[in-house]
Amino acid sequence: MTDKLNPIQDLHRPFAQKEKPEREPDEQGIHELKQTLEALHTKWWDVRCLVPETDLAATAKRTSAGMEEADTTVAIRETEEDISGEMGGGQTRIAAEKGIREAAELLQAGETIAFPTETVYGLGADARSTAAVEAVFAAKGRPSDNPLIVHISDPVQLSGMVANINDTARALMDAFWPGPLTLVLPVVPQALSPRVTAGLDTVGVRMPDHPIALRLIAEAGCPLAAPSANRSGRPSPTLAQHVQEDLGGRIGGILDGGPTGVGLESTVVQAGDDGTVTILRPGGVTAEQLAAVARAVVLDPALAAASPGEDADSPAPRSPGMKYTHYAPRGRLSVVQGPSPAAVTGWIRAALAEARARGERTAVLAFDEHAASYAGERVYSLGKRDALHEAAQRLYGVLRRCDEDGVTYILSESCPTDGLGDAVMNRLLKAAGHRVVRL
Repeated sequence: MTDKLNPIQDLHRPFAQKEKPEREPDEQGIHELKQTLEALHTKWWDVRCLVPETDLAATAKRTSAGMEEADTTVAIRETEEDISGEMGGGQTRIAAEKGIREAAELLQAGETIAFPTETVYGLGADARSTAAVEAVFAAKGRPSDNPLIVHISDPVQLSGMVANINDTARALMDAFWPGPLTLVLPVVPQALSPRVTAGLDTVGVRMPDHPIALRLIAEAGCPLAAPSANRSGRPSPTLAQHVQEDLGGRIGGILDGGPTGVGLESTVVQAGDDGTVTILRPGGVTAEQLAAVARAVVLDPALAAASPGEDADSPAPRSPGMKYTHYAPRGRLSVVQGPSPAAVTGWIRAALAEARARGERTAVLAFDEHAASYAGERVYSLGKRDALHEAAQRLYGVLRRCDEDGVTYILSESCPTDGLGDAVMNRLLKAAGHRVVRL
């Protein structure tokens, strides 16, 4: 890959500090998962030793039990020779390198492979092969009119795939690639499987900022269509173990690169010839950051809808995440908004008491500043309200914890929608099916 440092990496330095993920298995747990998946014909490769400790947004702090913490001064290396002696034992590194090559070979053969990015884990397949892409839809149970994002390892791969790149789109690439930004661009007819574009004349493309993702794509030698590696509608995976929970036995393999960094999917935008950037899905790159590059930034009207239509006859969405309910826990989730923290906490406590009285197993998603107000309740922390990168990192893991704990009734505090809060609230509202309690 490249050693280019760009503005997105400076802007996102706070996102790179990942707190210890909840319930990540220890080395024995990893071994047992691997054996289970092999029995289900899903391969598992532990490639965590190839993820250097870095201050770039591409990687999260590795906190897996049993692994020695890496020196924070280690930088991403370009060649196998550079990285071979930096981290992990020699045999561990050799096995990890072999794992990436094996995964790439499976992709070339039309298989599906889950791999880490700086946002969430993706489920990749050769974007040119309809059979391979259909395997992604089948594994996820994904609606056929929901387009897929194509991942590349070098902008040169856009040649022959994309018909035109205007000046605005080029400026965004220069500023935010590699990174959590997807650009919707005009597609060259027949360059990709029609299942990737859902029949549209555009395709969403991004260049992920994660060493494992970039090496896998380059090794496979093809662009990868890669939605999040979870069953459709479920919370997106931020750990390899989340992928196993949803897709074990349904896919060809899983590359375990440890916890992801940003924790929410990429921002999806369309760049106009006049310099206007339209946000189709908020994500790791904020509107404020886009405004530093674009002439103007606007939100797609669909994002303002209280509850986007999900009927079969509505138009195909231009971006993943625009049309269908996503990220949902099994329990009923509602988001509570009010004039003050005291009003919100008071209402939530009363509502949880009523729910328990009728036999529900209850929980609250709360920010650390208000956690003490819910003494005696089951509380899942979203981090500090004034540090929303923590909520972004934790949200999907917290929703999965609710499922693990059998929670049936969930209430969540809301957060401001400036900066990364726009993406956090977008995911919360999607997970809640747009159920909002306004006090």
